[in-house]
Parts: sequence; structure tokens; C-alpha cells
Amino acid sequence: MDRNSLIGLLLMGLIIFGFTYINRPSPEELERQRIEREQMEAQEAAKASDAGALKFDSITPAEIAAIKSTVRELGTTDTVNGTSTLRVDKVDLRLNAEGQLEGTVDADGRQVAVADLLSSESALPLTVGVPAVNNLRQALATAARYRGFARHLSGDSTTIKLENKNLSLEISNKGGVISRATLRDYNSYDSTKIELLSPETDIYNFTLTSATQRFETSEFFFTPVQLSDSSVLMKLELGDGARWGIKYTLPADGYLVNIDVIQEGMQSIIPSSVASMDFTWHQKMRRNEAGRVFEERNSALYYMFTDGDVDNLSEGSDDDEEINQRLKWISCKNQFFSAVLMARTNFSGGNLKSTVLKDDPDFIKAMQCDMTVEYSAAAANPASFVMYLGPNSYPVMSAVEKEIFPEENMHLTKLIPLGWPIFRWINTLIIIPVFTLLGSFISNYGIIILLLTIFIKIILFPFTYKSMISQARMRLLAPEIKAINDKYPGNENAMKRQQETMALYSRAGANPLSGCLPMLLQMPILVAMFWFFPSAIELRGESFLWAKDLSAPDAIISWSANIPFISSTFGNHISLFCLLMTVVNIIYTRINMQNQASSGMPGMKWMMYLMPVMFLFIFNNYAAGLSYYYFLSLLITIVQTYIFRKVVSEDKMRAKMAEAAKKPKKKSGFMARLEEAQRKQQQMLREQQKRQGRR
Repeated sequence: MDRNSLIGLLLMGLIIFGFTYINRPSPEELERQRIEREQMEAQEAAKASDAGALKFDSITPAEIAAIKSTVRELGTTDTVNGTSTLRVDKVDLRLNAEGQLEGTVDADGRQVAVADLLSSESALPLTVGVPAVNNLRQALATAARYRGFARHLSGDSTTIKLENKNLSLEISNKGGVISRATLRDYNSYDSTKIELLSPETDIYNFTLTSATQRFETSEFFFTPVQLSDSSVLMKLELGDGARWGIKYTLPADGYLVNIDVIQEGMQSIIPSSVASMDFTWHQKMRRNEAGRVFEERNSALYYMFTDGDVDNLSEGSDDDEEINQRLKWISCKNQFFSAVLMARTNFSGGNLKSTVLKDDPDFIKAMQCDMTVEYSAAAANPASFVMYLGPNSYPVMSAVEKEIFPEENMHLTKLIPLGWPIFRWINTLIIIPVFTLLGSFISNYGIIILLLTIFIKIILFPFTYKSMISQARMRLLAPEIKAINDKYPGNENAMKRQQETMALYSRAGANPLSGCLPMLLQMPILVAMFWFFPSAIELRGESFLWAKDLSAPDAIISWSANIPFISSTFGNHISLFCLLMTVVNIIYTRINMQNQASSGMPGMKWMMYLMPVMFLFIFNNYAAGLSYYYFLSLLITIVQTYIFRKVVSEDKMRAKMAEAAKKPKKKSGFMARLEEAQRKQQQMLREQQKRQGRR
């Protein structure tokens, strides 16, 4: 193609584009065209609707007879007017005493009269008739499949309320479950009442199995029967004398709910070969505490085997477990509150699953329990349970165990983390009884912790006194030990230096280990308190001085950014009680080092001062009550040290040591073994030196 042809084509394109642009329709013309198009479409739709009247697959006479039979057999009959009613899915059918069908069918939001569907002269358009007929047939198929349960597939949601002074329950007729359980005496960190069960977070149901169908109770609308002010029965009337229900009883006080499955005539629905019933409980655990990190660490799905062993899924990560043994109870356990379902007999086994909700600000974990319960269709009371909905309080849970299962240890208190057995014994036998006693007549828990600390210090005083005596003796011997170190310097004199030092200890009646043993005997109590304070619900929400909540960190400075590597333990704040504990701990370390002879190891001194700083990073995110206790404990120890120095005369102690040095000493078995070991070690050293000299 030559140059002139290209120019000609370009000019033609420009002319066409210009003509199109000049003759384009105006906005008014575009709007007029749109309106005309919509009017034409509406006219065509109206013609199609008129032409489609009665063109859908209508209800046959045989189907009409089947519908009447189904409503009469499976519906609910009013004994006064003889009308039978059946509501299933989108269908509401009524069969009056004269045998005429009435009611409505939902067709994509439009209520269609049943009479219009059954009439041969119906003028329903195709777009309404087809979905109405389909919904009617589907509802009848569902009714046939569910049989006596079908009449309970539809209904209006209502709740029955049961209350005592501790617990408020709302029992829903949809599923026959406790839809809401509220603790009346406890609030969450946002000042709302603690709810251990709620419609938004919990669902549980039983599943019955027939020869052809599984019936999940969560699908049905129960009929509530108020038996008394404290008891309600949610029942399903299934026809032919068969009925199934759940009875809830709430005592006058406390946190227990009795749950009894009650039935009659179920052999006509459930085969005798069916020996189990499934129980499902899903909970999305709501956040209740201001300190989310510690709440996550102490929340988990717990369960107890029939042999008494208590186990739990992981607190810090996703976990699941298939249980092939019998269980006595399962629990969705939070830091300070628990919902525990205890079987009067047991759970046969099942599957447990827990998922950590890391990015959800309002919820911390999703828990799922799919369990199996023994069942018999012939039994009037095939299953019974007791549900505990309350605080993780040791006195309360101990009383509950004795109340409901007096001959069986339910180990509910294992839901409270009190440490390894030795620490748990200290907490349960000493700390908790004293703490509870003080709390019965003192309302300020800051004062209670102070008195508890003094009580513990009184118990430990004999060990503390023994340790201080030993430290005083070592302090008096410090100049002589230094003289021995100066007299025998270097590694080649290490054996001689050690022998002279041990001989000095023996003459003075001092033992370098005597100060360590009393400290070791105090350690179990210190560790027991480490477990006790973060678990004590009595401290929850209790303020003292600047701390608004002794069960949470007492932050005086906070920030939003995360410090790399340490935010998970240190947190995004500084706790004042923890800071005070660290300062006092450094002072105590300083005093303690002054009481001891120099070890000749410069690095040891630096390590001793590093430990209190490490405790700052460890305890900063813990409960303020714990840091406050350690602060008081260290402060009292420092006061005891200064009082001891004022009361005990070093001159008298030095005189006693000098007098003891004059007396003949009988070697103890330990000293004899130590000297023999030193002799052998020295002999080996001489032999090594001889061999090296020969080379």
C-alpha cells in the first residue's frame, strides 16, 4: 500500500469519527430510550405472566389427600375446635374439623394461600405458583422424614427465666437449651455481667438416631412447661404417646443446674438396638479480663477421666484430641470462670478441639466437644447431668464436689492452677484456708496480703534465723578467709587453700551450706505463692493504692508499640509493684552479698545483680498481687536482717566461735569423706606432676 492510500484511509477514519461524535444522542435522548426499553420489558413480562397462569405443575387430588393425612397425623390438634396445625419450613397448614385445608405457603417472600394452590381455577402467575408448589412438596417430604418431630420444626422463639441469688438462666424453646447463663455477682473488664453461656457464643444439642434419620434437638421448637419457680421442662410431643424432653432445675442458691433427659414411649421412634446418644457443645469463649495475655494462658478445654485423672488441651496453641476412654466431665475453662458439664454416669468418649483466636479482640478461643452418651429408648431417664456455671474459687468448688457427688472425688478444683503436687498441697492446706479466713472479716485485700505475708514470715522465722546465724558466722570469718586466699594464691595452691578453709570452718563451728538449707526449705512456699496469686479470683477487681485490680498488672506507664522479643512476657506497660519489687530485690542482694565472704569470682557479683533485673521482665505482666507479696516479703526480710544485726552481738558470737575452736572436734562423716576426697585428689595431682617432670 502506497503513501497516498494510507493518507486516504486516515482521512476517511477522521471523517467517520467526527460524524459519529457530532450525531451522538444527548443525555435526554438516552434517558428516553431507557424508559421505552423498560416499558417494553414490563409489557412482555405481563403477557408471559398471564399466559403462564395455571401452567405450573399443580397439586393433584392424590397429593391433596396425602397432605390432609400428614397434617392430621403429624400436626398438633386443638382439642376444642378439632383443627390440626402443621408448620414446617415455609409452610403453615391447618386442617379444620370439616376436613378443609387452610394456611399459607411462602413463595420468595410472598404469602400464597393454600386454597389458591389447590384450586383448579387459580390465576396464580408462573413466577409465584412454581416456588409455592415446590416449597409445599419439600415441606411434606421433610415432615414425612421427621415424623413426630416434624410438628416442632417451626415455631416462635421464647425463653423461660430461672434465677437464684447467684445465677440467672434463660432457657430457649428453640433447641430446649440454656441460651444465656449470667453470673449476677461478677462483671467483665468492660463492666458488663459475666455470661458463661450466650446465644452468640454457645450452642449445644443432643442427637437421637432412628433407623433412617438423625434428630438434632437444636432444630426443634420445644414446648415449655413451668413445673415450679425453680424447674422447667422443655418437651416435644411426638404423637402416639411418645414424648421427649429436657428438665432444668436451679436450686435456691449456688452455681449448679440439674439437667435431666426425660422420655416416654420412644421405642416407637428409636430402635432398641440404638445404645448411644450424641452430645455436641460448641463455645466461642468470650474475653472477660483486661489482661488478655494471661487470660489466654489460663484458658483451655479440660476433661476428667473416670479414674480421676484430669487433662486439658493446649492453652497456647490449636489442639485436638480423640478420646477413647470414658469421661466424667468436660469443661470450657476461663482464667477465673468455668462452665463444667458433669455426667451422672459418664461420657463414652468423643472428640475435643480448641482453636486460638489470636486476631479477635472480643474472643480468645473456640472450643468444640463432640461426645457420646449411653442411651436406651426404654429408659424414662436415659441421661442426667449437672452443670457448674461459676467462679474458679477453691472453697466454692470444694463445696460443690461434696454436695453433688459425696462419694466420688470430681477433682473440680484441678481447674484452678495451683502448681505441682507439693506446691498445691501448700496452697490448699495452708495458704487458701488462711486467705479465706482473713477475707471473712477484712474487706481490703491489700491488707489481707500484708497479714498473709506476715503470717508466712512467722512460719518461716526459724529457718530465716538459722540462715542469718550462718551468714553472720561467714561474715566474721571473711577476714581470715581472705588471709588464707592471700597466703595460698594461684591454681597450684587450690587444694591447700581449700583444706585450710575447711579447717577454719571446722574450728569455728561454721558450715557454708548451713545458710543454704534454710533458704531451700523456704522455696516451696515462695513458688506456691507464685501459683496462688494469679489464680485467686478473690483478688479479681479488688483495688489497693494505685492498683485498680490486684489480679491484673498495675500499669503506670503504657504504650501501644511492641518491643521485639520481650513483649510477650514484659507486655506493653510498666507495673509499679513489680518495679518496687525489683528495687527492693537489688537492695536485698546488696545486703546479702555484704554478709558473705568474697568468692574470688568477679563475674558472680555481676550475676547476682542481674537476677533481680531478670525478675522485672518476668513478673511485669503478672498479677499486681503477686508482685506486691514479693515486695512485702523482701522488705520484711531486710527489716529482719537489720534487727538481727542490732540484737545479735558479733563480739559474743566471735567469742563463742573462739571457745568452740579450743574444744576437740570429732570429725563428722561428711568432713571425713571430704578430707579423704581431698587427699586422693592431692595424690593424683602429685602423680600428674611427676609424669610431666619425666617428660
